[in-house]
Amino acid sequence: MPGAAPAHVAHPQTIRSFVRRTGRVTTGQAKAFAELGAAFVLPYQAAPLDAAAAFGRTAPLILEIGFGMGEATAHIAQVRPDDNFLCCEVHEPGVGALLKRIGEQGIGNIRILQHDAVEVIEHMLPPASLDGIHVFFPDPWHKKKHNKRRLIQAPFLAKLASRLAQGGYIHCATDWQPYAEQMLEVLSAEPQLTNGADGFAPRPHYRPTTKFEKRGLRLGHGVWDLVFRKR
Repeated sequence: MPGAAPAHVAHPQTIRSFVRRTGRVTTGQAKAFAELGAAFVLPYQAAPLDAAAAFGRTAPLILEIGFGMGEATAHIAQVRPDDNFLCCEVHEPGVGALLKRIGEQGIGNIRILQHDAVEVIEHMLPPASLDGIHVFFPDPWHKKKHNKRRLIQAPFLAKLASRLAQGGYIHCATDWQPYAEQMLEVLSAEPQLTNGADGFAPRPHYRPTTKFEKRGLRLGHGVWDLVFRKR
């Protein structure tokens, strides 16, 4: 999940959508920031987002929470060109890497918010404003004493579900089985959502298998997808 936020970004002292992590911005990422940042990185504001103005068109809006280095994000945006993707990530090298992919691959339907998704959801995304939410491989917080730091918990999930329009979906994926089981329990208990599958879902066609994921599968590690829809 995302890492260290810029110094000017404030975060709530409760649950966060990121894990602090250091990282170096490469020359190519810095160049992408300079050339593309103004067009594709949106400023955080404590006011509702005008998505049509931000993307220059009206289209279904998908929120992604934590995109790492942006490999899957870029792929999904290209195979779903009719959707707009609002992507939250505070880890600066990750933002730079996705900007670089946007430039190299000519992707136009992504906008980035380099800010904690918890605050973005609270202040920028009104109820029923989203058509989909992606949460791929959030930090599993392996130690039991740290489980309370996991992103997918009942109060936060209720907030996420309230931002979905009727029929909208939330898609979570993890490679840590205890977290997958917790996600299934929490998602199943949320009254705003319904599960279209019997438990875990097959991997939707749009989510690619990343290099990290392929390596895990070769080593015998599982990957679990969950897709729930707003009632």
